[in-house]
Amino acid sequence: MSQQCYVQALGIINALGSGVAEVSERLFMADTSGMVLEEGLLLNGQARVGRARGVLDIVPVHLLNFSCRNNQLLLTALGQIENAVETAVTRYGRSRIGVVLGSSTSGMSEGEAAFAAHRHSGSFPATYSYTQQEIGMPAVFLAKYLELSGPAYTICTACTSSAKAFQSARDLLKHGICDAVLVGGVDSLCRTTVNGFASLESMTAELTNPMSRNRNGINIGEGAALFLLSKEDAAIELLGIGESSDAYHMSAPHPEGRGAEQAMRSALKDAGIIESSVGYLNLHATATFKNDEMESRAVARVFPDGVASSGTKPLTGHTLGAAGATELAFCLLALQANKLPPHVWDGQVDPDIPSLNLTNHEQVFNSNAPGICMSNSFAFGGSNASLIIGESR
Repeated sequence: MSQQCYVQALGIINALGSGVAEVSERLFMADTSGMVLEEGLLLNGQARVGRARGVLDIVPVHLLNFSCRNNQLLLTALGQIENAVETAVTRYGRSRIGVVLGSSTSGMSEGEAAFAAHRHSGSFPATYSYTQQEIGMPAVFLAKYLELSGPAYTICTACTSSAKAFQSARDLLKHGICDAVLVGGVDSLCRTTVNGFASLESMTAELTNPMSRNRNGINIGEGAALFLLSKEDAAIELLGIGESSDAYHMSAPHPEGRGAEQAMRSALKDAGIIESSVGYLNLHATATFKNDEMESRAVARVFPDGVASSGTKPLTGHTLGAAGATELAFCLLALQANKLPPHVWDGQVDPDIPSLNLTNHEQVFNSNAPGICMSNSFAFGGSNASLIIGESR
């Protein structure tokens, strides 16, 4: 049973911009200007966040119960690949196209506003519907918007949500349940998430500084990345997927990164390649003390001869449920441009963790290596996922 799976189209929006061209340009420029200090999200003080750039599409009137910023981000990404989706609908039919998304916030910010209004006036706003914030809502909304009748569901495993969605999407294609799948992730900024991470002392008001000896926390971001996958041959192929669940701790990673290592090795095995075949690794690299420590150790074991690596969260913030899809999209953009996303940090090496081969500005793929990229995603509860994409074989 073939599990070949190809990328037909990509829509994307985040703090770098809206659309492949704008995001790609700012990605390789290492543009951090989208990372802004905002009042109102954090109970005490300012929070540095990655606010999505661009004008967002509006949820149509007949789907007002689904109207929220989260779905506006999703619609904006969808609008960028509308022609490819319409072609798939014409070719396969609406019952043969699935939707698998990852999200951890859904429309939570609309829920926050509604409960604040209720506390003040004793009633919810007329525009509020619980549907707006229900965690499984994004995939259902997208399917309703496109009038698709294939499988549609949302995965919520915190920061691995949209990475794990690719396994489900590939299975739908592999087993003949779908002929095409819209897969990706979406998350929008909300006070609940920002204050939750602040309560764990995991946030910083400075620009996040991954892999540095001075690292002291994450910035939260928002965005959407939406892929159209099918079995039809295309330039970029989803080559391998690896998952693990070490369940070491509710919020802390295994200190040696055993689950992270297992996910990376599983992805390599699934792709049928050895570690030296990978030309670029997008690190999870949250810039929290424990995450970067465990990930660097795991990467050093899996790639003993090194691999060009970078963490891209200083450019977008940590987009949580959308991070896996967003950072896989960066790998796709790297393959298309033959450039490696630069690692943005202060250059201060931490002597207590393994030194990684972090990328510089204007760095390209090694001419002797195939065009293959891996992207790591790790989450609370020991949920781990690694994805591999590359030039079609």
